Amino acid sequence: MDLEKLKAQLMSRIDTDDLLEVKKVERYIELLKLDSQCDEVLARDGSTVTIENGKQRFVKSHPAMTDKTKINTQLIALEKSFNFVDEGLPPAASTVEGKSKEEYSEDDLI
Repeated sequence: MDLEKLKAQLMSRIDTDDLLEVKKVERYIELLKLDSQCDEVLARDGSTVTIENGKQRFVKSHPAMTDKTKINTQLIALEKSFNFVDEGLPPAASTVEGKSKEEYSEDDLI
């Protein structure tokens, strides 16, 4: 993933005079970098680790798996908190099969 492009895209969608929103974008990018590092560790080590304690031996999930879950939770929270400005963006499509909310009925549901 090209994080610089993503950062530029996010920055273009926020009020860059709002320092809190700028900080959210920076935090979001840093979390994505951490997530990528976890991916590299998991690719190298695998998703499980074997623990040996004396004669005991057991397998547990890699600590990076827990970290990825925490990072994902933070990313989702940040995504929900962004205050995007609508300038220059096309309106979000809120249609089902080309119909607006007013045009579809219960019969359209499966």
